[in-house]
Amino acid sequence: MHVIEISDLTRDYGQGKGIFRLSFTIEEGEVFGFLGPNGAGKTTTIRHLMGFLRPRQGSCTIRGMDCWRQAEQIQKDLGYIPGELALFEEMDGREDLTFLQRYRGMTNAGRAPELMERFELDPRGKIKKMSKGMKQKLGIVAAFMHSPRTLILDEPTSGLDPLMQNRFVELIREEKQRGATILMSSHMFEEVERTCDRIGIIRAGHLVALDSTQALRQRHVRSYTVTLESDAAAAAFARDFGGQAQGNQATVCVRRSLEEIFLEQYGQEVKE
Repeated sequence: MHVIEISDLTRDYGQGKGIFRLSFTIEEGEVFGFLGPNGAGKTTTIRHLMGFLRPRQGSCTIRGMDCWRQAEQIQKDLGYIPGELALFEEMDGREDLTFLQRYRGMTNAGRAPELMERFELDPRGKIKKMSKGMKQKLGIVAAFMHSPRTLILDEPTSGLDPLMQNRFVELIREEKQRGATILMSSHMFEEVERTCDRIGIIRAGHLVALDSTQALRQRHVRSYTVTLESDAAAAAFARDFGGQAQGNQATVCVRRSLEEIFLEQYGQEVKE
């Protein structure tokens, strides 16, 4: 059984907006990167998975449960970071975490103390007075504190500085080792490359690429042949860049970054 299964999911808002016959699956213990620009359909897809939107066509399930009809049951064992955090602004950060602890039926704070230390979060004080980064840290602690088996993360490092982004990558790798299944939408290409097993790229509501991170890069390798002034120069060039020399010509292969692949999918010129 697939942990997350989306089949022919469609929601047409008109004028080309929405998602159209979207289908993909995510397996146990897999980290799946979901890429696309604003308006491509990432958040609409995630809202269906969370049970916030009812499918107009097709279906989506998490661990065999229907995301619309069994949303409450799914959410109690799910870690979720929304693209736009909706927190109880008048609450103290500690009160917010305690509320979630009780809602989930937890007998203690779970991993919250460890995560607050890792992300240098002091939850004291009103949430409405917290910075964007502090609120994002609170969202991360809330999503991971109960050690969920499944996580849905929409731009999870938004507002974090590079140090905290790196700590988040380490956390995702640890969760993968633990066997968690993760869908992560992100604009941070390096973050996706460092954590994700497979990547789906969505454009205008349609899935335009779906493959392993490694396979996507291998299919987008460029080969260059350079003519130099001598055989010796060509041999040296090939040696330095892992290519092959033939006479005064050297041929090297360049593997493009995930960001370049993404931009190509959107028909944008990639500057060398």
